Amino acid sequence: MLRAAGVGVGDEVIVPAFGNVEVAEAVILAGALPVFADIDPVTYCLDVSGVEAAITPRTAAVVVVHRFGRPADMGTLIEVGQRRGLLVLQHRESEAPYDEIAQRRQRAAFLDLKLRGVRTPDDGDGHTYQQYVVRVPGNGRPDRDAFARALRARGVDCRVPVKAPVHRMPAFRCCVSLPATESAVDETLALPVDASLTKRDMQRIVSACNSLGGLLQPAF
Repeated sequence: MLRAAGVGVGDEVIVPAFGNVEVAEAVILAGALPVFADIDPVTYCLDVSGVEAAITPRTAAVVVVHRFGRPADMGTLIEVGQRRGLLVLQHRESEAPYDEIAQRRQRAAFLDLKLRGVRTPDDGDGHTYQQYVVRVPGNGRPDRDAFARALRARGVDCRVPVKAPVHRMPAFRCCVSLPATESAVDETLALPVDASLTKRDMQRIVSACNSLGGLLQPAF
């Protein structure tokens, strides 16, 4: 899509550094330079003000990634693109059937109501909960990695969704300040909300999380 739009050598393309290294790789393959902008700490998608701050005279496009089933603020980002003369492309995660999405939302609502040991995600408009991502802030206790190990020991199949920001990977390392991205990498944890989970499974997740924390407030 970048090549078809004429993006190439000498151009810059704004992308997120939170996950999806293949987006930055696609920019390189088109001959352009990826420029990393920070994310919104609630949606985990590109932050509008971060995008505007990253625009230079060489900027040709912005690639917006919808994260964890939570849509980005496309209306505002498209408006910025139109105002600044930039191509705005979208990269969507794989879509699930509607009945599966409905079941994920049901399980997510249960976790929203019951969890006390983590900061729950913002539901937002159109959230499909491809992943149910909570925050476990650091500063000593609780610690995300220790929290995850303890959950796994209790039989909860949790995982770290993004292990390293793209702008810290050797192939793309650059000196740029992305505080929301780096905090999200350090603090996020995906809890299971698969359609196959039973009510007992969901209760076990809640019991395990709540027994380990309980000091954090849900949602931002």
